[in-house]
Amino acid sequence: MIRQTSARAAAAITPSEPLVIVVDDDLAVRESLDSLFRSIGLQTRLFGSPAELLQGSLPDLPGCIILDVRLPGISGLDFQDQLTRQGIDLPIVFMTGHGDIPMTVRAMKAGAVDFLSKPFRDQDMLDAVTAAIERDKQRRTEAGAKNDLRAEYETLTPREREVLAHVVSGLMNKQVAGLIGLSEITVKIHRGNVMRKMGVRSLADLVRKAEALGISRP
Repeated sequence: MIRQTSARAAAAITPSEPLVIVVDDDLAVRESLDSLFRSIGLQTRLFGSPAELLQGSLPDLPGCIILDVRLPGISGLDFQDQLTRQGIDLPIVFMTGHGDIPMTVRAMKAGAVDFLSKPFRDQDMLDAVTAAIERDKQRRTEAGAKNDLRAEYETLTPREREVLAHVVSGLMNKQVAGLIGLSEITVKIHRGNVMRKMGVRSLADLVRKAEALGISRP
C-alpha cells in the first residue's frame, strides 16, 4: 500500500508545485514525459510498474497519475480499480498504443480524466494533465471545506445537535420545545449556540450546512 512521504522523498519535493506521477514500463517514454512536465514547472515521480509505485511514498500534493494501460503484472485499468479501493483519489490520465472503445469507456466510467493514444501530441498531454491537476485541486478544496464543517458540527452538544436537526426541518422554536420537552427560551439559547458554533448568521446558511452534513429531521 502507498505510504506517506518518507524523509528522503520529501526532501526531493517542492511543497508548492503540483506533482505528476508517471507509470510506464518504457524508460524512453518515462524520460520524455519527465522532460515535458518539468519544462512547465511540474514535479515528477517516475515508476516502471504499479508495484514500484505501491512500494514508494506519495507526498500530499495536488497532482495526477499518468498511467499506461499495458503494464507488467497488472493492467493499468485493473490498477485504477486497485487505487480506488485503497482510497487514492489522484486523477488518472491513461495512455496506450493499443486502445479500443470498450477500454476507453471503462477507464472514463471509473473516473479517468482522459485517454490518449500513442503517439500523442505534447500539447494534448499537457492539456490533459492541466485538467487533471485542476480537478484534484478542486477535490482537495471541497474535502477541506467538508472537514472544517464536520469539525464545527463536532463542537455541538448532543442537545444542540437535536435542536439543529429540528430547526433545519422548518420547525419554529415553540414547536421544537414541545417535541423535545424544553422551554422555548431554552431552545432559543441552544439555537443561538448552534448558529455561533456553526459560523452562520441565517437559517438559510444553517440549512445548507446541515444538508452538506447529511442531517435530516429526527
